[in-house]
Amino acid sequence: MAIHHTKVLIIGSGAAGCTAAIYASRASLAPIMVHGMQPGGQLTITTDVENFPGFEHAVKGPWLMEQMEKQAAHVGTQIIHDTIAKVDLSKRPFIAVGESGDTYIGETLIIATGASARWLGIPSEKQFSGFGVSACATCDGFFFKGRDVVVIGGGNSAVEEALYLSNIANRVTVIHRRDSLRAEKIGQERLFKNPKVSVIWDSVIEEFIGTENPTSLTAVRLKNLKTGGLTEYKTDGAFIAIGHTPNTELFKGVVTLDSEGYIVTTPGRTTTNIPGVFAAGDVQDKIFRQAVTAAGTGCMAALEAEKFLMGH
Repeated sequence: MAIHHTKVLIIGSGAAGCTAAIYASRASLAPIMVHGMQPGGQLTITTDVENFPGFEHAVKGPWLMEQMEKQAAHVGTQIIHDTIAKVDLSKRPFIAVGESGDTYIGETLIIATGASARWLGIPSEKQFSGFGVSACATCDGFFFKGRDVVVIGGGNSAVEEALYLSNIANRVTVIHRRDSLRAEKIGQERLFKNPKVSVIWDSVIEEFIGTENPTSLTAVRLKNLKTGGLTEYKTDGAFIAIGHTPNTELFKGVVTLDSEGYIVTTPGRTTTNIPGVFAAGDVQDKIFRQAVTAAGTGCMAALEAEKFLMGH
Protein backbone atom coordinates (compact mmCIF):
# COMPACT_ATOMS: atom_id res chain seq x y z
CA MET A 1 0.00 0.00 0.00
CA ALA A 2 1.77 3.04 -1.33
CA ILE A 3 1.73 6.66 -0.22
CA HIS A 4 1.64 9.22 -3.04
CA HIS A 5 2.50 12.87 -2.39
CA THR A 6 1.74 15.70 -4.81
CA LYS A 7 1.29 19.45 -4.92
CA VAL A 8 -1.95 19.00 -6.90
CA LEU A 9 -4.19 15.98 -6.38
CA ILE A 10 -6.94 15.65 -9.00
CA ILE A 11 -9.87 13.30 -8.39
CA GLY A 12 -11.66 12.41 -11.62
CA SER A 13 -10.46 11.94 -15.19
CA GLY A 14 -13.09 13.48 -17.45
CA ALA A 15 -12.65 16.65 -19.50
CA ALA A 16 -12.30 18.77 -16.32
CA GLY A 17 -9.79 16.46 -14.60
CA CYS A 18 -7.64 15.97 -17.71
CA THR A 19 -7.53 19.70 -18.50
CA ALA A 20 -6.63 20.53 -14.89
CA ALA A 21 -3.88 17.90 -15.12
CA ILE A 22 -2.49 19.38 -18.36
CA TYR A 23 -2.33 22.91 -16.92
CA ALA A 24 -0.92 21.79 -13.57
CA SER A 25 1.74 19.69 -15.34
CA ARG A 26 2.77 22.59 -17.55
CA ALA A 27 3.17 24.70 -14.39
CA SER A 28 5.69 22.06 -13.18
CA LEU A 29 3.41 21.02 -10.30
CA ALA A 30 3.70 17.26 -11.07
CA PRO A 31 0.00 16.49 -10.44
CA ILE A 32 -1.48 13.10 -9.69
CA MET A 33 -4.82 12.31 -11.33
CA VAL A 34 -6.84 9.44 -9.85
CA HIS A 35 -9.13 7.86 -12.43
CA GLY A 36 -12.31 7.27 -10.45
CA MET A 37 -15.26 4.97 -11.15
CA GLN A 38 -15.74 6.05 -14.76
CA PRO A 39 -12.30 6.71 -16.30
CA GLY A 40 -12.74 9.44 -18.90
CA GLY A 41 -16.09 10.55 -17.50
CA GLN A 42 -19.39 10.86 -19.35
CA LEU A 43 -17.77 11.31 -22.78
CA THR A 44 -16.82 7.65 -22.71
CA ILE A 45 -20.49 6.70 -23.01
CA THR A 46 -21.06 9.10 -25.93
CA THR A 47 -20.56 7.81 -29.44
CA ASP A 48 -20.08 10.76 -31.81
CA VAL A 49 -18.89 14.14 -30.51
CA GLU A 50 -19.40 17.00 -32.94
CA ASN A 51 -19.37 20.00 -30.64
CA PHE A 52 -15.86 19.86 -29.17
CA PRO A 53 -13.74 22.49 -30.98
CA GLY A 54 -10.78 21.44 -33.09
CA PHE A 55 -12.18 18.59 -35.18
CA GLU A 56 -13.65 19.03 -38.66
CA HIS A 57 -15.54 15.73 -38.45
CA ALA A 58 -17.31 14.01 -35.55
CA VAL A 59 -14.96 12.11 -33.23
CA LYS A 60 -15.75 9.25 -30.89
CA GLY A 61 -16.18 10.21 -27.21
CA PRO A 62 -13.93 7.44 -25.85
CA TRP A 63 -11.20 8.35 -28.38
CA LEU A 64 -11.37 12.04 -27.41
CA MET A 65 -10.95 11.18 -23.72
CA GLU A 66 -8.09 8.81 -24.51
CA GLN A 67 -6.33 11.67 -26.34
CA MET A 68 -6.89 14.07 -23.41
CA GLU A 69 -5.46 11.52 -21.01
CA LYS A 70 -2.44 10.81 -23.24
CA GLN A 71 -1.82 14.56 -23.47
CA ALA A 72 -1.95 14.87 -19.67
CA ALA A 73 0.51 11.97 -19.30
CA HIS A 74 2.78 13.37 -22.02
CA VAL A 75 3.22 16.71 -20.20
CA GLY A 76 3.97 14.99 -16.89
CA THR A 77 0.81 13.91 -15.06
CA GLN A 78 0.99 10.73 -13.01
CA ILE A 79 -2.26 8.87 -13.70
CA ILE A 80 -3.36 6.19 -11.24
CA HIS A 81 -6.15 3.65 -11.73
CA ASP A 82 -7.94 3.82 -8.40
CA THR A 83 -11.19 5.07 -6.89
CA ILE A 84 -11.08 7.36 -3.86
CA ALA A 85 -13.07 5.85 -0.98
CA LYS A 86 -12.60 8.55 1.70
CA VAL A 87 -11.09 11.98 2.19
CA ASP A 88 -9.83 14.05 5.11
CA LEU A 89 -9.97 17.75 4.24
CA SER A 90 -9.83 19.01 7.85
CA LYS A 91 -6.27 20.31 7.39
CA ARG A 92 -3.57 20.71 4.77
CA PRO A 93 -2.08 18.69 3.22
CA PHE A 94 -5.31 16.93 2.29
CA ILE A 95 -5.53 13.15 2.52
CA ALA A 96 -7.46 10.78 0.27
CA VAL A 97 -7.55 7.00 0.58
CA GLY A 98 -8.22 4.80 -2.44
CA GLU A 99 -10.13 1.53 -2.63
CA SER A 100 -6.72 -0.03 -3.38
CA GLY A 101 -5.56 0.98 0.11
CA ASP A 102 -3.13 3.57 -1.29
CA THR A 103 -2.97 6.98 0.39
CA TYR A 104 -2.81 10.21 -1.61
CA ILE A 105 -1.51 13.38 0.02
CA GLY A 106 -2.20 16.63 -1.82
CA GLU A 107 -1.12 20.15 -0.92
CA THR A 108 -4.11 21.24 -3.01
CA LEU A 109 -7.09 19.25 -4.24
CA ILE A 110 -9.10 19.57 -7.45
CA ILE A 111 -12.44 17.75 -7.33
CA ALA A 112 -13.51 16.76 -10.86
CA THR A 113 -15.71 13.77 -10.07
CA GLY A 114 -18.46 14.85 -12.47
CA ALA A 115 -22.12 13.94 -12.46
CA SER A 116 -23.97 10.86 -13.63
CA ALA A 117 -27.06 11.01 -15.80
CA ARG A 118 -29.96 9.18 -14.20
CA TRP A 119 -31.14 6.29 -16.33
CA LEU A 120 -34.39 4.32 -16.29
CA GLY A 121 -32.56 1.10 -15.46
CA ILE A 122 -34.32 -1.21 -17.93
CA PRO A 123 -32.17 -3.81 -19.75
CA SER A 124 -32.87 -2.62 -23.33
CA GLU A 125 -31.72 0.90 -22.38
CA LYS A 126 -28.07 -0.22 -22.26
CA GLN A 127 -28.46 -2.11 -25.54
CA PHE A 128 -29.50 1.02 -27.45
CA SER A 129 -27.40 3.56 -25.52
CA GLY A 130 -25.55 5.53 -28.21
CA PHE A 131 -27.73 3.92 -30.90
CA GLY A 132 -30.87 5.98 -30.45
CA VAL A 133 -31.00 6.27 -26.66
CA SER A 134 -29.22 9.28 -25.15
CA ALA A 135 -29.18 11.33 -21.95
CA CYS A 136 -27.98 14.56 -23.58
CA ALA A 137 -29.94 16.46 -26.23
CA THR A 138 -27.26 19.12 -26.73
CA CYS A 139 -24.68 16.35 -27.30
CA ASP A 140 -26.68 14.09 -29.60
CA GLY A 141 -29.70 16.05 -30.86
CA PHE A 142 -28.04 16.99 -34.15
CA PHE A 143 -28.00 13.34 -35.25
CA PHE A 144 -31.83 13.36 -35.25
CA LYS A 145 -32.30 16.26 -37.65
CA GLY A 146 -35.75 16.02 -39.25
CA ARG A 147 -36.59 12.79 -37.41
CA ASP A 148 -39.06 11.80 -34.68
CA VAL A 149 -37.86 11.65 -31.08
CA VAL A 150 -39.26 11.12 -27.60
CA VAL A 151 -38.17 12.77 -24.34
CA ILE A 152 -38.75 10.89 -21.09
CA GLY A 153 -39.34 13.02 -17.97
CA GLY A 154 -41.47 15.81 -16.56
CA GLY A 155 -39.12 18.27 -14.86
CA ASN A 156 -37.14 21.26 -16.09
CA SER A 157 -34.55 19.00 -17.77
CA ALA A 158 -37.22 17.27 -19.85
CA VAL A 159 -38.90 20.52 -20.91
CA GLU A 160 -35.57 22.14 -21.82
CA GLU A 161 -34.48 19.09 -23.83
CA ALA A 162 -37.84 18.90 -25.64
CA LEU A 163 -37.75 22.61 -26.57
CA TYR A 164 -34.13 22.32 -27.72
CA LEU A 165 -34.95 19.25 -29.84
CA SER A 166 -37.99 20.96 -31.39
CA ASN A 167 -35.54 23.15 -33.33
CA ILE A 168 -33.85 20.08 -34.81
CA ALA A 169 -36.28 17.14 -34.94
CA ASN A 170 -39.40 16.70 -37.04
CA ARG A 171 -41.57 15.85 -34.03
CA VAL A 172 -40.93 15.66 -30.28
CA THR A 173 -43.10 13.64 -27.90
CA VAL A 174 -42.69 14.04 -24.15
CA ILE A 175 -43.54 10.90 -22.16
CA HIS A 176 -44.36 11.49 -18.51
CA ARG A 177 -45.45 9.09 -15.76
CA ARG A 178 -47.89 11.60 -14.19
CA ASP A 179 -50.77 13.71 -15.53
CA SER A 180 -48.96 17.04 -15.06
CA LEU A 181 -45.38 18.28 -15.44
CA ARG A 182 -43.14 19.29 -12.52
CA ALA A 183 -41.26 21.86 -14.60
CA GLU A 184 -41.44 25.62 -13.99
CA LYS A 185 -44.62 27.21 -15.36
CA ILE A 186 -42.86 29.41 -17.92
CA GLY A 187 -41.18 26.36 -19.46
CA GLN A 188 -44.46 24.46 -19.54
CA GLU A 189 -46.19 27.35 -21.31
CA ARG A 190 -43.53 27.41 -24.02
CA LEU A 191 -43.75 23.64 -24.39
CA PHE A 192 -47.55 23.52 -24.77
CA LYS A 193 -47.47 26.38 -27.30
CA ASN A 194 -44.89 24.62 -29.47
CA PRO A 195 -46.65 22.98 -32.46
CA LYS A 196 -43.89 20.36 -32.85
CA VAL A 197 -44.22 19.04 -29.29
CA SER A 198 -46.90 16.74 -27.87
CA VAL A 199 -47.20 14.93 -24.53
CA ILE A 200 -48.17 11.38 -23.63
CA TRP A 201 -49.38 11.38 -20.01
CA ASP A 202 -49.48 8.68 -17.29
CA SER A 203 -47.05 6.47 -19.18
CA VAL A 204 -43.69 4.80 -18.65
CA ILE A 205 -41.25 3.07 -20.99
CA GLU A 206 -41.41 -0.70 -20.61
CA GLU A 207 -38.87 -1.45 -23.33
CA PHE A 208 -36.76 0.06 -26.11
CA ILE A 209 -37.27 -1.75 -29.42
CA GLY A 210 -35.06 -1.79 -32.49
CA THR A 211 -32.87 -3.66 -34.93
CA GLU A 212 -29.74 -5.55 -33.97
CA ASN A 213 -27.57 -5.36 -37.06
CA PRO A 214 -27.01 -2.45 -37.29
CA THR A 215 -28.13 -1.56 -33.76
CA SER A 216 -30.80 1.11 -34.15
CA LEU A 217 -33.84 2.21 -32.12
CA THR A 218 -37.17 2.02 -33.95
CA ALA A 219 -39.83 2.25 -31.21
CA VAL A 220 -40.61 2.31 -27.50
CA ARG A 221 -43.10 0.08 -25.67
CA LEU A 222 -45.26 2.22 -23.40
CA LYS A 223 -47.30 1.19 -20.41
CA ASN A 224 -50.23 3.38 -19.37
CA LEU A 225 -50.12 3.51 -15.56
CA LYS A 226 -53.87 4.14 -15.26
CA THR A 227 -55.14 1.42 -17.59
CA GLY A 228 -52.16 -0.96 -17.62
CA GLY A 229 -52.42 -1.00 -21.44
CA LEU A 230 -49.29 -1.53 -23.56
CA THR A 231 -48.66 0.27 -26.85
CA GLU A 232 -45.76 0.51 -29.28
CA TYR A 233 -44.78 4.03 -30.26
CA LYS A 234 -42.51 4.51 -33.29
CA THR A 235 -39.50 6.77 -32.76
CA ASP A 236 -35.97 7.28 -34.10
CA GLY A 237 -34.50 8.57 -30.85
CA ALA A 238 -35.20 8.59 -27.12
CA PHE A 239 -33.75 11.16 -24.71
CA ILE A 240 -33.78 10.29 -21.01
CA ALA A 241 -34.23 13.55 -19.11
CA ILE A 242 -34.85 12.56 -15.51
CA GLY A 243 -31.95 14.58 -14.14
CA HIS A 244 -28.32 14.14 -13.13
CA THR A 245 -26.73 13.13 -9.84
CA PRO A 246 -23.46 14.90 -8.97
CA ASN A 247 -20.80 12.49 -7.72
CA THR A 248 -20.33 14.23 -4.35
CA GLU A 249 -21.11 11.48 -1.83
CA LEU A 250 -17.47 11.60 -0.63
CA PHE A 251 -17.68 15.29 0.20
CA LYS A 252 -21.02 15.50 2.06
CA GLY A 253 -20.69 17.43 5.30
CA VAL A 254 -17.19 18.54 4.36
CA VAL A 255 -17.44 20.70 1.23
CA THR A 256 -20.45 23.04 0.91
CA LEU A 257 -23.06 21.50 -1.43
CA ASP A 258 -26.27 23.03 -2.75
CA SER A 259 -29.74 21.50 -2.28
CA GLU A 260 -29.19 19.19 -5.28
CA GLY A 261 -25.78 17.99 -4.09
CA TYR A 262 -23.59 20.07 -6.44
CA ILE A 263 -20.42 21.64 -5.01
CA VAL A 264 -20.85 25.36 -4.38
CA THR A 265 -18.00 27.42 -5.87
CA THR A 266 -17.37 31.16 -5.76
CA PRO A 267 -19.15 32.74 -8.78
CA GLY A 268 -16.78 32.93 -11.74
CA ARG A 269 -14.19 30.81 -9.92
CA THR A 270 -13.53 27.22 -8.84
CA THR A 271 -12.79 27.92 -5.14
CA THR A 272 -14.85 26.04 -2.53
CA ASN A 273 -15.46 26.77 1.17
CA ILE A 274 -12.14 25.05 1.98
CA PRO A 275 -8.99 27.04 1.05
CA GLY A 276 -6.88 24.93 -1.32
CA VAL A 277 -9.81 22.77 -2.49
CA PHE A 278 -11.17 23.53 -5.95
CA ALA A 279 -14.03 22.02 -7.95
CA ALA A 280 -14.32 21.81 -11.74
CA GLY A 281 -16.69 20.38 -14.33
CA ASP A 282 -20.10 18.82 -13.90
CA VAL A 283 -19.61 18.29 -10.15
CA GLN A 284 -20.22 22.05 -9.77
CA ASP A 285 -21.98 22.90 -13.05
CA LYS A 286 -25.63 21.88 -13.29
CA ILE A 287 -26.47 24.36 -16.04
CA PHE A 288 -24.25 23.70 -19.07
CA ARG A 289 -22.84 20.19 -18.49
CA GLN A 290 -20.71 20.24 -21.65
CA ALA A 291 -17.24 18.81 -22.23
CA VAL A 292 -15.96 22.19 -23.38
CA THR A 293 -17.23 24.04 -20.26
CA ALA A 294 -15.85 21.26 -18.04
CA ALA A 295 -12.46 21.66 -19.73
CA GLY A 296 -12.65 25.42 -19.18
CA THR A 297 -13.25 25.08 -15.44
CA GLY A 298 -10.50 22.42 -15.28
CA CYS A 299 -8.10 25.03 -16.64
CA MET A 300 -9.38 27.59 -14.10
CA ALA A 301 -8.97 25.14 -11.19
CA ALA A 302 -5.34 24.38 -12.11
CA LEU A 303 -4.48 28.07 -12.44
CA GLU A 304 -6.16 28.80 -9.10
CA ALA A 305 -4.33 25.90 -7.43
CA GLU A 306 -1.01 27.21 -8.81
CA LYS A 307 -1.76 30.72 -7.47
CA PHE A 308 -2.76 29.26 -4.08
CA LEU A 309 0.51 27.29 -3.81
CA MET A 310 2.55 30.40 -4.68
CA GLY A 311 0.88 32.23 -1.77
CA HIS A 312 1.46 29.37 0.68
